[in-house]
Amino acid sequence: MIKKLQNVYLAAPDVGKAVAFYRDVLGLNLRFQDGERWAQFDAGGVSFAVAAVGEGTAVPGGGAVVVFEVEDLERALAELRPRGVTVEGDIVDMGAHGRYVNIRDPFGNPLQLFQRAAS
Repeated sequence: MIKKLQNVYLAAPDVGKAVAFYRDVLGLNLRFQDGERWAQFDAGGVSFAVAAVGEGTAVPGGGAVVVFEVEDLERALAELRPRGVTVEGDIVDMGAHGRYVNIRDPFGNPLQLFQRAAS
């Protein structure tokens, strides 16, 4: 059956703007870009991509939530807020599981920043 998770992608009406957000604001390493159709990033061993809105892509802002792990949630927010990242609500503490906060990309796609609980 399933061998592994190959990639995760979100729809974006402007791939160039998405590259600017995910590379320049969030700091992901851009691995490949096919003009305004597709951009693929290395997200710590998982391939994360954005695809132009069109046939075969979902509508931005719906469905899945992409979760990015960070070392220090407060430090990440302190860096991202001045860069214009939309933060929704407060940090949620899940006890032994860790903590997270919801953010959005420029197209309304839901994202989370997650920090593992201290061992």
